[in-house]
Amino acid sequence: MPRSTRLFEIIQCLRRADEPLTAQKIADALEVNKRTIYRDMAALQAMRLPIEGEAGVGYIMRAGFDLPPLMFTQDEVEAIIVGLALLGRTGDRGLERSASQAAAKISDVLPEVARHIAPLRVSKWSTIPKSKIEARDLRRFIRQESELRISYLDLEERRTSRNIKPLALIYYIDAVLLAAWCDLRQAFRHFRIDHIEDCAPTGQHFCGLSDDLVKRWEQENELS
Repeated sequence: MPRSTRLFEIIQCLRRADEPLTAQKIADALEVNKRTIYRDMAALQAMRLPIEGEAGVGYIMRAGFDLPPLMFTQDEVEAIIVGLALLGRTGDRGLERSASQAAAKISDVLPEVARHIAPLRVSKWSTIPKSKIEARDLRRFIRQESELRISYLDLEERRTSRNIKPLALIYYIDAVLLAAWCDLRQAFRHFRIDHIEDCAPTGQHFCGLSDDLVKRWEQENELS
């Protein structure tokens, strides 16, 4: 997470809190170490943000600090709420957690008039099997353009090991597929992530190649 993003997340945590937050609690929420939070708090206080507290006691933001409102129509807000809620069907716990955080941020800065929305509820039912591999990790490998070594069990229960270049995740109602360039087949392949038994970076990257590979994959699959 870039430092600027982390500072913004810390501000959001403090704005939503109704009691002092310890550095450890913030660190756990952002998945960083406690010392990083201490440094970030010092930086935010140096920027004259109204943050009170210190190490070992906890931190709280004084009332009066606010962010500019987001200007959405009620229909737009309802579309966002339904869209975020539908992520519960993907089985991607990282996306579900991020959706919840995004919804909280939107709620924090919405004008009062936009809070009066229709009572919308979305079922989280899906038939996506559980996977040994976290979709969140696969999304990170895609962003980092990291080559992977996977052990894969196909639908006929044949096990293979292969090196791949991960390109995209495709969320269907009954499975999540990883689109990748397969070095073994020298072609694009789709892997059900619940059939990936093991996955680890090889230490190699394909930086600068992903855009071209994604375009070719989209053209082959008529997605462009």
